[in-house]
Amino acid sequence: MLSYRHAFHAGNHADVLKHCVLIALLRHLNQKETPYSYIDTHAGAGLYSLTEGYAAQNAEFLGGIARLWKRSDLPEALADYRDLVRTFNPNAALRFYPGSPLIAQCVMRANDKLRLFELHPSDYPLLAEHCRPMKRQAQVQKADGFAGLKALLPPPSRRGLVLIDPSFESRDDCRQIIAAVKEGLKRFATGIFAVWYPCLQRRDIDDLRRKLRALSVNNKPQWLDVTLNIQRPAADGFGMHGSGLFIINPPWQLDASLRQWLPFLTGLLAHDDAACFTLEQNR
Repeated sequence: MLSYRHAFHAGNHADVLKHCVLIALLRHLNQKETPYSYIDTHAGAGLYSLTEGYAAQNAEFLGGIARLWKRSDLPEALADYRDLVRTFNPNAALRFYPGSPLIAQCVMRANDKLRLFELHPSDYPLLAEHCRPMKRQAQVQKADGFAGLKALLPPPSRRGLVLIDPSFESRDDCRQIIAAVKEGLKRFATGIFAVWYPCLQRRDIDDLRRKLRALSVNNKPQWLDVTLNIQRPAADGFGMHGSGLFIINPPWQLDASLRQWLPFLTGLLAHDDAACFTLEQNR
């Protein structure tokens, strides 16, 4: 389905969690000199205006990045993320929010590679334009990221991170995620795979997490499953009350790092007293 536009949700609570974790994963990869590849299967438009257009309609960023914008007491990881977003807002006012590709490019080194997929007919040209200054580093394809992932694995350096972040508008997304990760692990068993998912009152989301855990057990890589819920689920069963990331082959001590700032972030983004985070992993 091609009706989904990430611009409606740019900078919201889910983006804050996703991008804080993404930065942590990339900084881990930066610790070794060998270059690596960052592959984004659903890259979006790359950069979003928060003062006009889709993002301004719902203004979800007010419950996300805006709550960190002027804080002077942020834990180091959250300040690192906030300061990165500030580089896209040189006049100090919060007007733009970078998507995962531009956040990744800010953290990566010059010899690391970005491989970006976006199928939406409106978002693809925007992504291509936003990535034009880094054309030697980034390859942007108007293609289905699920279908295109196979050809990129394993990356030449045998080091890399795959972010899978579909819209979840289609119930088929969960099946495609499992198939993509299963095939990906066959080709790139040591790669880091990060799957973003919404916290919804839907059985297929619970099934996705269960199948990812089972898949990891069968192939024996480690996994880490983190969620941030900002409010209690709606009484009518609709709406997203939080989000999560399922990470296969997480870096050593990533869980300890997340425990340092997740309590603070949960309190900062909470909408009611049911806000909480969970952090589960196999050992």
